[in-house]
Amino acid sequence: MADCMQEWPEPVVRVQALAESGLSAIPRCYVKPPCDRPVPPPPAAEAQLENELSDVTIPVVDLGDLLADDGAAVGLGGAVTEAVAAACREWGFFQVVNHGVRPELMRAAREAWRGFFRRPLAEKQRYANSPRTYEGYGSRLGVQKGAVLDWGDYFFLHLAPEAAKSPPKFWPDNPGNCKEVSEEYGRSVVRLCELLMRVLSVSLGLEEAHLQRAYACHCSCYYTRPQVLFWIRRRLYIIN
Repeated sequence: MADCMQEWPEPVVRVQALAESGLSAIPRCYVKPPCDRPVPPPPAAEAQLENELSDVTIPVVDLGDLLADDGAAVGLGGAVTEAVAAACREWGFFQVVNHGVRPELMRAAREAWRGFFRRPLAEKQRYANSPRTYEGYGSRLGVQKGAVLDWGDYFFLHLAPEAAKSPPKFWPDNPGNCKEVSEEYGRSVVRLCELLMRVLSVSLGLEEAHLQRAYACHCSCYYTRPQVLFWIRRRLYIIN
């Protein structure tokens, strides 16, 4: 549907501008109907659930043993591979630490895009996107008229592979380091993704490069206020 749409079905309103306008209530177009809202459990069930989850911790996997000082993978370790396999079997997700993505690079990416969202609205509008590709500055996903909208603005770009990379016209001029920082950060996240695919392959008893060959990385970045999110295939990486 989006491929056939040239323009949005309704005027686009910037959520940042709404939030900063001092409005006293969220406009109805951003409010989900009751049937789509989460239903809180009864007080007794909620207390029981909190008690059951009090000692639960999300699996944390330390990738430090798999990385050299320069962030390059040096080989798969049995303990790390088993930790990832156990987390996938028992939880379906896990947190990684010592992953090779430099903290200062993460901070630089956050600050660069926060800088963009602090620019005047008229300047940001130069990069307004359309349903044709979604690349650029946007405030809605989907082209259904009258749809319930998300409460947020974003900036969407393709980083990899090279053939799918967003052309320069989609990149903002200010701050001047957005493109450089984003591309470096994207490369770091792709390397992390490739390492995890190798670990997952080994944990499944497959050849180390099996998943990487089957699912070549396609990296896009999706920046919102105040988070930076990176899509790699169908996986979402949130950098807080």
